Amino acid sequence: METSYGFQNVAAGEKQPLVDAVFHKVAGRYDLMNDLMSGGLHRLWKDALVTALNPPRRPGYRVLDVAGGTGDIALRIIEASQGNARATVLDINASMMAVGRERAASKGVGENIEFVEANAEELPFADETFDACTIAFGIRNVPRIPVALMEAYRVLKPGGRFLCLEFSAVDTPLLERAYEAWTFRAIPEIGRVVAGDAEPYSYLAESIRRFPDQASFARMIEAAGFERVTFRNYMGGIAALHSGWKL
Repeated sequence: METSYGFQNVAAGEKQPLVDAVFHKVAGRYDLMNDLMSGGLHRLWKDALVTALNPPRRPGYRVLDVAGGTGDIALRIIEASQGNARATVLDINASMMAVGRERAASKGVGENIEFVEANAEELPFADETFDACTIAFGIRNVPRIPVALMEAYRVLKPGGRFLCLEFSAVDTPLLERAYEAWTFRAIPEIGRVVAGDAEPYSYLAESIRRFPDQASFARMIEAAGFERVTFRNYMGGIAALHSGWKL
């Protein structure tokens, strides 16, 4: 079975090591590059995800953040719950999680967060473990997206919610042309100057283009078993937040 790695088609088993190598290269400056690539808007979009989740301010609430290595989403959720939520950050990349552990320690929330090195397609958790599952700007890097969605469904408790924030399809032609020029010309050059390597950011730009549009991805979420699936566009579809429930 083949899958996409940017604009290339590779065997399914080849994609994960290639993606892993990309994020080893960019881990130290990942969040800085996100600021530069999105003009800081990724922070607002991540805040919108946490607002949509609305984690309760009570003990016992458990959330799994998949591909969340730097802890960006998990730390926001813990803060929004006033320190009551317990977050598990799962990522296949040790370099990204090293950044996340340092960040969690600096904020003094080590008791509320754990980091697990594992694959989104094989979650090392029992059925019906978590109240919510989130993933931000990570699902497009998974080789077998339908498998990862089914795994997210499996580990959610009945009544649990799935939220996925991802770059998506721009819905206006003028904005699309400007965005395409930015992603394929400016972003790799920024990566070369700031992170010292343009290649990882060329891949990230290509992976955005290859990702399914909003309606197609919503159907994939439904096929995994989720109900009441919706999505909301940000900045004309540059990013979209998909939501589904395990009912």
